[in-house]
Amino acid sequence: MRRPFFAVLGGMGTLATESYIRLVNQASHAHCDQEYLDYVVFNDASVPDRTAFILGRSDDDPFPVIADDIKKATAIGADFIVLTCNTAHYFYDRFQALTPVPILHMPRGAVHALSARYPAGQVSRVAFLGTEGSRASGVYKHEVEHAGYTFIEPNAQLQQRIDSLIYDDVKGGRGLDEHRYLDTITQMLDKDGEYHCDAAILGCTELSVLNEAFPHHELPIIDAQAVLVEDTVHLAMTARSQSADHN
Repeated sequence: MRRPFFAVLGGMGTLATESYIRLVNQASHAHCDQEYLDYVVFNDASVPDRTAFILGRSDDDPFPVIADDIKKATAIGADFIVLTCNTAHYFYDRFQALTPVPILHMPRGAVHALSARYPAGQVSRVAFLGTEGSRASGVYKHEVEHAGYTFIEPNAQLQQRIDSLIYDDVKGGRGLDEHRYLDTITQMLDKDGEYHCDAAILGCTELSVLNEAFPHHELPIIDAQAVLVEDTVHLAMTARSQSADHN
């Protein structure tokens, strides 16, 4: 019997991919080997920096490298594909055009979760924390505003702090600092502060690594990677159940 499987396009960065896989395994609630989900991981750490390319700081285009992984995932028969880098969704439409296999859209899934947990009308101002590349792409801005919210971006100084969390603490291995992480988010959620946002979206998987490490807070956060984990497990479990019914 062929069991359905999905393909993970990872390595952007590797620690974030590890976090995603670990959370998927936990969410499967398996009690033996055979109850875990079936998947293939492309930990393609050689993918050029997405933000540097989007901002015109580099001519090293990440698209062909990720496109090659998509073609390979399609060729081996993946039932769906997971792209675990928020910034890489800048290329999403071009990626999906390469394959008939569905590619999950992480920003869209995150905003769907936002609408379910913090409906527009009850909350208005939504903070975005992610890379400069994700901001420049406008992917989250489009999805958030289309859902009826006001999209709030950090100023240049706060963006530097967010970048430092992403590139120094997680990618660079400086270490995960709970105070530095939570202080950055609460600056955007402070009702008496400059941004006074009602909720925040973590739109970078390195920030999701921090959120996995320091989960014991009650801040109104939508973690895009955590939502992607939920969507992945739901789709994979559904595909497995349907396959069993047909065999």
